Amino acid sequence: MKERILIVEDDKNIAKLVKFNLEKAGYDCTTAATGEKALEILGERPVDLIILDIMLPGMDGYEICRAIKEKEKLKNIPIIMLTAKGEEVDRIVGLELGADDYIVKPFSPRELVLRVKAILKRGKVEEAKRDIMAAGDITVDIPKHKVMVKGKPVDLTQMEFKLLVTLIERRSRVQTRERLLSDVWNMDTSVDTRTIDTHVKRLREKLGKSGDLIETVRGLGYKFKEEDED
Repeated sequence: MKERILIVEDDKNIAKLVKFNLEKAGYDCTTAATGEKALEILGERPVDLIILDIMLPGMDGYEICRAIKEKEKLKNIPIIMLTAKGEEVDRIVGLELGADDYIVKPFSPRELVLRVKAILKRGKVEEAKRDIMAAGDITVDIPKHKVMVKGKPVDLTQMEFKLLVTLIERRSRVQTRERLLSDVWNMDTSVDTRTIDTHVKRLREKLGKSGDLIETVRGLGYKFKEEDED
């Protein structure tokens, strides 16, 4: 069965372009020009991924994303925001609301297809060999997809969760942005790596003081420090 993708975009030409390229890649696509129509479609049948514009008539993309993440039956559907709003603050707001990725217009249809494939593939692959991981005050329950800091739950997106697991698994070893892009995002290294920095920033903020364990290695990337490291 083909994986289903909902494209929420009010620009008919862009919606047509996205739909054409994703259907060419083998996906079953449905389009909606408004948030209200998108939520109506989601109430009628499940989808595997949502591509969401931000600047829409009526409900904007942020409101739609929030509404989706508040619904138990919909909250685990991956969301890629596709928008002309490319400032860092816009990306942070989108990721904070639960979006898994953020692509700025104008965009490469090929890159969009690659990111869709990567996110859908990630949902099918076992995320790690161990069930429970611990680092400092952080505890990660992989089967339950839960993260606790000092016993308190921390709500992470799928991408933030996978990034944290990868960094903890490889603690004390520097992970280049290119390596993270390949291993966490399953992306070609020619893709812009700025989205990694945005995800790391959001992950650190959500982890509070424990976020200091994620160290920036200038000119290279990131590493998760052991507690006794200077």
